[in-house]
Amino acid sequence: MSVVAKPKITIILANLGTPDAPTVPAVRRFLKQFLSDQRVIEIPKLLWQIILRLFILPFRPKRVAHAYAMVWNQDSPMREILQAQVDAVRQTLTPLYPEFELNIVPAMTYGNPGIDALLAKLAQQPQDHLLVLPLFPQYSATSTAPLYDAIAKWIPQQRNLPGLSIIRDYYQHPLYIQALAQSVREFQAEHGPAEKLLMSFHGIPQPYADKGDPYAERSRTTAQLVAQALGLNEDQWAISFQSRFGKQEWVKPYTDVLLEEWGKQGVKSVQIMSPAFSADCLETLEELAIQNAEIFQQAGGEHYAYIPALNQRDDHLQLLNALLQANLDALKQTFAHFQQDA
Repeated sequence: MSVVAKPKITIILANLGTPDAPTVPAVRRFLKQFLSDQRVIEIPKLLWQIILRLFILPFRPKRVAHAYAMVWNQDSPMREILQAQVDAVRQTLTPLYPEFELNIVPAMTYGNPGIDALLAKLAQQPQDHLLVLPLFPQYSATSTAPLYDAIAKWIPQQRNLPGLSIIRDYYQHPLYIQALAQSVREFQAEHGPAEKLLMSFHGIPQPYADKGDPYAERSRTTAQLVAQALGLNEDQWAISFQSRFGKQEWVKPYTDVLLEEWGKQGVKSVQIMSPAFSADCLETLEELAIQNAEIFQQAGGEHYAYIPALNQRDDHLQLLNALLQANLDALKQTFAHFQQDA
């Protein structure tokens, strides 16, 4: 009997990125990499580099580093959660697929562990298949597409290319919607309901949407499905978009503006969540949970609470596993010839 080696399959769970430390130098390095990506900023490259180097990088890192320091644990929350998600997925999937040599790893588009460094390492350890799960529930050219770009840049440098699968997004997957709705139910079971549930998604510039980025529509679909799952009427919930940068128009309504309006209109209690994030990070823990609470309360609102991202919830991990298992099950047929032969 001859035994053929198990197919080598690397699963990459990828998120956006985070600085290496809550310090000005580390944040400056991170912002330089992130904001130099033309997927993120579509201003002509030369003009944007002048703006970035003269007007943003000398000043913005100090403010951002202070914000990171407010939410930093032993490490960045996003990196800690991503590693925990990877560990949990590895623990579940490895025993389910003994016919594969599974390698399940984290990656970040910007910062560490970087996708470019990971791909370079994999080139030295040839794989039979790469399975990439971007942890962005709603596809956007500003978040998901840079991972495609990194892989596309890597491909021409390889002679022995693996198979490749990328899970584009999962904005309306039933397990995703169920997990979001259940997170709200559990939070309200402990803290009680609020007058309004606000689903705040990370924003993108309106011109990006006008040019065909489907992110805003995917976000609206997610929000509508969650509201339906919770049985909410139109007066009980709303969708908004956060994290504006620069002076151009972004997709509306804006989270901070809507919260201020609600406070002035006499809304007394709000619970806010961000279904665009698979892991809590600066934009949720500092911007949503702290900054926007102040905006709402200063405008006359009283009770404000942030409902955490899905993070390492069991139902969230079940979703991630289900997405990956669908692909791994298909690969069983592809690699049937790797089975032992007598």
